[in-house]
Amino acid sequence: MSDNLTAVSPSDGRDDFDFFLGTWDSHQRKLKQRLRGSDEWEEFHGVSVARKTLGGLGHMDEVTMETPGGSVIGLTLRLFDPQTRQWSIYWTTNLRSALDAPMIGRFEQGRGLFYDREVFEGRVIISRFLWTSSGPNSCRWEQAFSPDGGHSWETNWTADFTRRETASPVDH
Repeated sequence: MSDNLTAVSPSDGRDDFDFFLGTWDSHQRKLKQRLRGSDEWEEFHGVSVARKTLGGLGHMDEVTMETPGGSVIGLTLRLFDPQTRQWSIYWTTNLRSALDAPMIGRFEQGRGLFYDREVFEGRVIISRFLWTSSGPNSCRWEQAFSPDGGHSWETNWTADFTRRETASPVDH
């Protein structure tokens, strides 16, 4: 009897987030006011720890961010669907402890694009995540909102990640 999950080639996209496995330091920038023409940014640092789960069909990471308003702990759960070859990305924090609606998308030519329609301040917008990797030790995540059906975008949060060095054993 064949197992459909292992019969699919690993190149189907389930390894797309493997670049993010491990421990990362991040420099985060978040607009103070979104979709209001603001150009004032809050800057803060974070540490993320990412791992595979669900036999490789999932990834999750926990991030601790030292924001101007205090410490925030976030959890990202990414689930891969072998049939659609798409990822669903769910997010929550210790401030609300409920999963947001998923961002849906995939990687193509080294760029991961993920979208969701959501309500922001009483109006329906499109939200977009963009993931890029610039080698084994750095990557970037961006969030942007579009209030006009995708005709224009405002990037409102970025995170530049640097892989944390692993401690080398002390020679005796």
